[in-house]
Amino acid sequence: MSKIRITKEFRFEAAHALKGYDGPCRNIHGHSYELAVTVTAVPITDAASPKCGMIMDFGDLKCLIKSGITDLFDHALILPESFKDQGLIPEGEPFANVVYVDYQPTSENILLDFAGRISRLLPEGITLHHLMLRETSTSYAEWYLSDQEE
Repeated sequence: MSKIRITKEFRFEAAHALKGYDGPCRNIHGHSYELAVTVTAVPITDAASPKCGMIMDFGDLKCLIKSGITDLFDHALILPESFKDQGLIPEGEPFANVVYVDYQPTSENILLDFAGRISRLLPEGITLHHLMLRETSTSYAEWYLSDQEE
């Protein structure tokens, strides 16, 4: 049987700053991110299964992404860990949701982080195929599994 791809889209708000960057994105600023998650698998053929004909329930995919990505990153300030070491960001309100990452939080690197997180969350037999992270209405980054296998 052929593999099928399904895609679920998500939206979240987050801010970030690019340490050492030579443009305005070195300052804390925010985006209304849009994340598209595409997974692939062979549809379930067991007629007794309530999910017969599906590769994965869209609701199940939504729960995985919500718990593994959007609950953590929505309304967060994403900063490189080096900001933490400098003591520049106070703790508590309004900085209660700061996510420190071990990379420069560009769209490209955030997308690589998401690919790793999502791949670890997916059930056996379901493969992450493609991610798209839209930062603005005209700018986005994409990740494809096929690009990783080169």
